[in-house]
Amino acid sequence: QVQLVESGGGLVQPGGSLRLSCAASGSILSIGDMGWYRQAPRKQRELVAMFSSGFTTTYVDSVKGRFAISRDNAKNTTYLQMNILKPEDTAVYYCYAGINSRPYWGQGTQVTVSS
Repeated sequence: QVQLVESGGGLVQPGGSLRLSCAASGSILSIGDMGWYRQAPRKQRELVAMFSSGFTTTYVDSVKGRFAISRDNAKNTTYLQMNILKPEDTAVYYCYAGINSRPYWGQGTQVTVSS
């Protein structure tokens, strides 16, 4: 049984920061890509950032220079540091990981950017 558990969402004012964490647990033999998606109301889910197993990172244009993804392989954990947050970053953020050659998703964590 494999699961991803996210934490770190919440309410923050514009210009503020949040750090999301996602820890994988269970019967893990290998982890490939780890990353974050988000889904705002009435919009499709979009890729925010991805940290590949080859140590390359990918970001959606709207977060470049503000968000930073990292991962700790010893802890099977990925992080998303979000700075200079904007109201348009408001969404449910989902962790993704390729584990044992299968895709897994976290339960989602709400991020709300509002004054």
